[in-house]
Amino acid sequence: QVQLVESGGGLVQAGGSLRLSCAASGSTFSINAMGWYRQAPGKQRELVAIIISGGITTYAPSVKGRFTISRDNAKNTVYLQMNSLKPEDTAVYYCNQRIGLQNYWGQGTQVTVSS
Repeated sequence: QVQLVESGGGLVQAGGSLRLSCAASGSTFSINAMGWYRQAPGKQRELVAIIISGGITTYAPSVKGRFTISRDNAKNTVYLQMNSLKPEDTAVYYCNQRIGLQNYWGQGTQVTVSS
């Protein structure tokens, strides 16, 4: 079975940085697209960033220039480096893996940005 485990969330002051990690198992990691999504209270889950197997990345306009998604295929891990954090970035962040028509999700990690 596919398992995705996020880590690295926490409380940070506005303007600070965090790096999230997602460790994947149970899949051929290197050939699959990976993504980060987030869900704030009262909001729908939204795309933050995706990275495909070849390394091409896509970002939501709200995070472009501040966040960087990367992957280490040897470690079966995807990262989200978050800089210049804003209070509106506060959310539960979820790791996603797309395999064919199926999406797999991690349990989420809380990111809270204080003013």
